[in-house]
Amino acid sequence: MPQAPHGQVLTVLTTVDSAEQAAALARTAVQARLAACAQVTGPVTSVYRWKDTLETSQEWQVLFKTTASAYPALEARLTADHPYDTPEVIATPVVRGSAAYLAWVAAEVTAG
Repeated sequence: MPQAPHGQVLTVLTTVDSAEQAAALARTAVQARLAACAQVTGPVTSVYRWKDTLETSQEWQVLFKTTASAYPALEARLTADHPYDTPEVIATPVVRGSAAYLAWVAAEVTAG
C-alpha cells in the first residue's frame, strides 16, 4: 500500500457556519503548510444536540489533506482559529492512495 514518504497521510474534517469562515480556515492551513490542500463543500445540513436542545443548521465542511506528523499543529491551529466553542476536528487515515499524490501531500506539508 503506497504511503507518503514522511508518514501516514490523513484527511481532517471540520465544519463552520459560513463559506467565508471555511475559506479562511482552508487558506490559513495551506499557507502555513499544515495541509497540502483543503476542500470546502456546502452548505450541508447538520442535525445535532447542543446544550440539551436539538439543533438544525447549515454548515460548510472543510476537508484538509495532511500528514500524521503535522496533525497536532493543524489541530491546534484549527482549534485556535475556529469560531465554535467545541469544534469538530476529525482525522481519518488514508489507507490507500496513488503514490504520486501521497508523495505530493508529504512534500507540501512541511510545518508541524
